[in-house]
Amino acid sequence: MTKKICIITGTRAEYGLLRPLIDKINLSNDFELKLVATAMHLSLEFGLTYKLIEADGFIIDKKIEILLSSDTAVGISKSVGLAIISFSEYFSEETPDLVIVLGDRFEIFSVVTAATLAKIPVAHVHGGETTEGAYDEAFRHCISKMSYLHFTSTEEYKRRVIQLGEDPSRVFNVGALGVENIKRLSLIDVNTLEDHINFKLDKPYGLVTFHAVTLETSTSESQVCELLMALDSFPNMKFLITKGNSDSNGRIINSLLEDYSEKNKDRIKLFTSMGQIAYLSAMKHCSMVLGNSSSGIIEAPTFNIPTINIGDRQKGRIQTKSIINCTSKKDAIIESIKKALNVDYINSLNSIVNPYDGGDTSCKIMDILIKVLHSPINLKKKFYDL
Repeated sequence: MTKKICIITGTRAEYGLLRPLIDKINLSNDFELKLVATAMHLSLEFGLTYKLIEADGFIIDKKIEILLSSDTAVGISKSVGLAIISFSEYFSEETPDLVIVLGDRFEIFSVVTAATLAKIPVAHVHGGETTEGAYDEAFRHCISKMSYLHFTSTEEYKRRVIQLGEDPSRVFNVGALGVENIKRLSLIDVNTLEDHINFKLDKPYGLVTFHAVTLETSTSESQVCELLMALDSFPNMKFLITKGNSDSNGRIINSLLEDYSEKNKDRIKLFTSMGQIAYLSAMKHCSMVLGNSSSGIIEAPTFNIPTINIGDRQKGRIQTKSIINCTSKKDAIIESIKKALNVDYINSLNSIVNPYDGGDTSCKIMDILIKVLHSPINLKKKFYDL
């Protein structure tokens, strides 16, 4: 009997990570795919990225609007409430056999809350990780506790989910989908990338993504200003910058980036969304990744390139020696960029192994889904004591 699987995606990055799994479920005879786009995918301000999903040939079963035009704590809390209401209605109508979610964002927390109340089992990808500078940390562990199946990206994260009381028989270390994407996708060369983004990459360049550190108060503006002043110290470099997410104070960050790129068009290119192929291709050819996005920690080491990880947003994640941690102060960022440009340091990265590389991650997940969904599921989970 065909099982109905619902996959929820709310951001460009999350969809890119989920894409190989979406593709396999869509082509499977065992499953019926129900794909739901929500949150930033449906926002003009964040690029209407649901169109990227449709351009990839997928049918979006439902578009569910939940974002308010506010990035204050009150605005985001209201978005959480609206998401719970909207997804409770959707789950009542569709009654999927399983909901698959990835990560730790507030909209995903809302989705899983609605699914839990609807008695629908949840499979959580990327649980057990830590990001001490963001409220995503709390959301992630809450999502894990509401989930039935767990697909972690490293063995350490698997142990942490079990530490939360989840039965080891339902927790699987499968590696990171993002690393699989790098190996699976046909990335483009520099000349093709230049044509695609309409920007010359005739100098060494950095790939920059900076998000709000949501457990800090009123730091976004000062931190971005420090970063941009640091970039000014490297006039012989260019920088491709992607805008931040719809987190608290995310709009402050994006406004500053817009002003900066407008004044530095010769060396700065700003994107609302690059798209997965362009983003990973830009990462492959860049001199370094800068900012505080998880992609610098999880994906960038596969290319053996340096990542300058700024501030505390990603604090707690497993790292390779290609990660250069620094504070959000200008001088610290400048020194880190200099280190990342050092030839001896760059050469030392040739032998690193990415701890998030699990091989064919999506195939591993599919095999587990087929086995689990064709067996009885008991949502009365017993707390597993270590």
